[in-house]
Amino acid sequence: MTTQELPAVLTAVAPIINHYGYWAVGGLITLEDFGVPVPGETTLIAAAFFAGAEGRLNIFLVVLIAFIAAVIGDNIGFAIGEYGGHPLVEKFGRYIFLTPARINRATDFFNKHGGKVVAAARFIEGLRQANGLIAGISDMRWPKFITFNAIGAALWVGVWSSVGYFGGSHINTFLRYQLYVTIVAVVAVVAFIAYKIFEKKKKKSTSRG
Repeated sequence: MTTQELPAVLTAVAPIINHYGYWAVGGLITLEDFGVPVPGETTLIAAAFFAGAEGRLNIFLVVLIAFIAAVIGDNIGFAIGEYGGHPLVEKFGRYIFLTPARINRATDFFNKHGGKVVAAARFIEGLRQANGLIAGISDMRWPKFITFNAIGAALWVGVWSSVGYFGGSHINTFLRYQLYVTIVAVVAVVAFIAYKIFEKKKKKSTSRG
């Protein structure tokens, strides 16, 4: 299968994968996950597509490298957020669309809802790239961060590598639903948070009564 036969959305990263192979998968996902605006998710899908359509890449290696890269990238972001703090992120955050107001809102959100947000952030464009930075700024404990981050990375890699690998000629159809996957993830997080808030208020009212 040639580059021209790839789904249109994947053709931009195809030459990079052709040239660098697994290095492209690991490098681009790592960069994306600590805030650099590169097509990490698209690279994962394209690499899995190559593995399924041609066998040029090994799908197990693609999945393993993508998972490790995702965890490393977010942990680099976490370290930057924790040790650089607000001043560093506010200085350079504008390059990845992190304004001070957005940082403050996201930090409050992380402080309230913690680990479950880290796991779900994988499927939310923008938050996927910034969740390590924000978790670090929020003073989240590292063991908690890495646990939920690994869970989210495993789910994210599993979903999109499956789409690329098994999608075949129907991959364009799958990719059309990428937005819907994101929406479902956001709705699920919001619903879970709403449930927890309701449960907390209910407990308070019960204890008062």
